[in-house]
Amino acid sequence: MTTQAEQDYLKAVYMLQQYSSEDKPVNTAMIADRLQVSPASASNMIKKLATMGLLLHKPYRGVTLTSEGEKIALGIIRRHRLLELYLSDKLGYGWDEVHEEAEKLEHVISKEFEKRIDQAMGYPTNDPHGAPIPDAKGVMEAPDYRPLTQLNEGQTGIICQVSDRDSDLLRYLESLGLKPGIQIT
Repeated sequence: MTTQAEQDYLKAVYMLQQYSSEDKPVNTAMIADRLQVSPASASNMIKKLATMGLLLHKPYRGVTLTSEGEKIALGIIRRHRLLELYLSDKLGYGWDEVHEEAEKLEHVISKEFEKRIDQAMGYPTNDPHGAPIPDAKGVMEAPDYRPLTQLNEGQTGIICQVSDRDSDLLRYLESLGLKPGIQIT
């Protein structure tokens, strides 16, 4: 059984791994920045998680999740994204409000509650921000999206996913009608 803090670190490493490359591996500073903790605190937790067998830490070369660490991270991400969708679609929360609520709830809901949300929502594959939801077995398809910044003037694209980390940005994008599924030129 892992603590909330340990789960937060594992989730952060997973998310950072998605946007890092082999020449820029996930490091202590990136984790500390993502979780808004001191580098010393991040370093201590990294050592603890490595001792627990949940991640591999190579000093000065970064960290990677073990298969067990990834399984835990994907479970937390699944609960988080299901909660975001449930809060948005069933309880009327704005897409700019769901992230913070889901952050609080993702650690405390039971497997049964997670299963019932999944069923009540029709076994969804994406959260309100377009992010993929891992399935009940912990499998998550890696989306093959291109950033809109890679489109040339006059090209058409569809918004597939928007980061949920900045509520102000989400409110601004919503005011412009820019949400997942919207075609833009």
